[in-house]
Amino acid sequence: MESVFIVIVGILFLLAALYLVVGVSNDAVNFLVSAVDSRAASFRVILLVASLGVLIGAVFSGGMMEVARKGVFHPELFTFGNIMIIFLAVMLTDVILLDIFNSLGMPTSTTVSLVFELLGAAVAVSIVKILHDGGSLSEVGSYINSGKALVIIGGILFSVVVAFTFGSLIQYLSRLLFSFDISKTFVRYGALWGGISVTAITYFTLVTGLKGSIFADIPMTDTQTLSEWTKAHTLEIMAVSLLVWTALMAVLQFVFKVNTLKIIVLLGTFALAMSFAGNDLVNFIGVPLAGFDAYKSWASSGIGPETFMMTGFNEKIQTPTLFLILAGIIMIVTLWLSKKAKRVTETSLNLSRQDSGIERFESSAISRSIVRLSLQTSKFVEDMIPKKIQARIDNRFTRPTEKTAEPQQAFDLVRASVNLMVSGILISLGTAYKLPLSTTYVTFMVAMGTSLADRAWGRESAVYRVSGVLAVIAGWFITALVAFTVAFVLANLINWGGIIAIALILLLAGVSMYRSQFLNRKAKIQAEESKTLNEDDNLPPQIKYKNDVIEVLGEVATLFRKTIKALTKEDRKKLKHIKKANIELNDKTGAFKKNVYEMIQQFTKQNIHSGPSFVQVLDYLREITHAMYHVIKPSFEHIDNNHVGMNAAQTEELLQLSEAVVELFNEAVDIIKTENFDKLANLSLFQKKIIVQLDSYRENHVERIKTNEIDTRNSVLYLNILAETKNIMLYMSSLTKAQRSFTENQNPN
Repeated sequence: MESVFIVIVGILFLLAALYLVVGVSNDAVNFLVSAVDSRAASFRVILLVASLGVLIGAVFSGGMMEVARKGVFHPELFTFGNIMIIFLAVMLTDVILLDIFNSLGMPTSTTVSLVFELLGAAVAVSIVKILHDGGSLSEVGSYINSGKALVIIGGILFSVVVAFTFGSLIQYLSRLLFSFDISKTFVRYGALWGGISVTAITYFTLVTGLKGSIFADIPMTDTQTLSEWTKAHTLEIMAVSLLVWTALMAVLQFVFKVNTLKIIVLLGTFALAMSFAGNDLVNFIGVPLAGFDAYKSWASSGIGPETFMMTGFNEKIQTPTLFLILAGIIMIVTLWLSKKAKRVTETSLNLSRQDSGIERFESSAISRSIVRLSLQTSKFVEDMIPKKIQARIDNRFTRPTEKTAEPQQAFDLVRASVNLMVSGILISLGTAYKLPLSTTYVTFMVAMGTSLADRAWGRESAVYRVSGVLAVIAGWFITALVAFTVAFVLANLINWGGIIAIALILLLAGVSMYRSQFLNRKAKIQAEESKTLNEDDNLPPQIKYKNDVIEVLGEVATLFRKTIKALTKEDRKKLKHIKKANIELNDKTGAFKKNVYEMIQQFTKQNIHSGPSFVQVLDYLREITHAMYHVIKPSFEHIDNNHVGMNAAQTEELLQLSEAVVELFNEAVDIIKTENFDKLANLSLFQKKIIVQLDSYRENHVERIKTNEIDTRNSVLYLNILAETKNIMLYMSSLTKAQRSFTENQNPN
């Protein structure tokens, strides 16, 4: 029996290591994104600062480990066997959930997962225990630490509101103080701003963060520990800290000419990384450590696993420093080696960036209503403020017309410093009171609050940004519901199936993770292959846009040939794949159209006259893929519904038409690639020849209709293909001419 539980403890630690690596890879962007995207320092320097914060935060996280032991349920009412089922169900759910949510691209939180997994597994085991003892299901509430659980859940939800509110307020005041042109304003107030910012970080990371850490009980005097001494001398510590940091910032700014905002961002990154490790480490190793402690207590008791009660979990247990340091090292190694940590989180940046562009989320009725109400409220408030004051406020929020920031910079150092400072303070405060706040929620909502206050959500983007925030918040509630449900089910399966159930669940989780990782790699490769028009900034506009046009036309020609071939062979599976490929191509050309504003901004003054031609090229490219969709979709539906396919005459005509159209596309691509637009006349003649051929096919089909050789659905599909093929050729010819105008205007001399 003891060997079985040794294996279970080993599985817990194995799952913890896996979850630690995957979890850090996903959560690293929470404390890296502001520093990386504001370009406060090189990526290597930012990682060094974050690594130091993670290591110190891990050592400070010992007090948080009690959440896994007694934060959600009353351990004294459960046996050792019950506890191990709960913990194993939680860790298995963690791995499975993270894999599922990552595969679906949905936002998740390790903190919310942990709390609701513990709750779901504890409820499942409680029900089994009550039914076994012949009790009533109404007794379930006595097994759950409902008071503490509600405080934790309430703290998570409350932190979301607080994060958004304080992020908005502090960013608004910061922008009023500094404006977007910080060259003059920061000289006046920069040192004091830096002193206040770093003092706040110092207070919440050292004074409140010390509470519950392994250093808290170090004796400072005969009567006071380090934690008690810092609490008694808080005001003195803060006063000295403010003076020292302000003086240091002034020296760096005026003597050494250092941009102290970058220093503040780096210190904020350190503080947020420290807060992340201190608060979130319990999500990764809290359960395995609690399982290990439970095993040690039971093994030394000599009592059976189903009779040994876990009353020891109510006592204060000091987490071994070695475990915390080891976990911190794993987190740091993951931080440096993880490819995910080197990519800035797209959702957060997309919703918080200052500039407009392609929005990731579509508008919704709720977002439109919220924006409409906000505009009305804003107008009401503005009418109450004197116009002179309102004009001065607007002036502080007006960005310089000339772009001083580097390309693709989502926000400046002022907003980055506020993001980090507010997030670090809130998470450290939660750690001090042993509330496992979600770093994902807090950092995201702070970023949304600061972007709103910074007027990054203009009327062009507001409805899409609000929709995005609502979608992410909805994802959080889904996380909670799914975490509770899956943990509840797995706990029951483990309870009834024992070792066999554990082995099957582990096998299922392994297969699922392998499959999702394989599919994710494939999706990443496809994403790399389908770059948007403005991604390669090293090439001049006329070359990179021409390359994309050539690529799309080549894909259209390939899809057309494959569609006709699959239709004539009635290959449903092939048509289904072609339909999916065309949808992706349609999305690609749609992204080109949506991003036209940013792409035209890349044009120089010398070639700005090519702008109208460029827009025409994108319009015709979009229409070509639309016309292709109206060839492919009805072809697939015709075969999918098992209708009568093409007869021999139709097959021969369509295959001939296909080869002619592909040849036409190849000639057009060659003209665009070589920029030999003298061949346009020959292209036009070839197109007219194909249209004459197409008209003859239409006449042949009319004869087939008269002689009843084909049925109605076959006839509709065939005539539709001929009509859309003609549209494709006309759009392609117009595109080639527009590309000629674009090229000539790019090279006016």
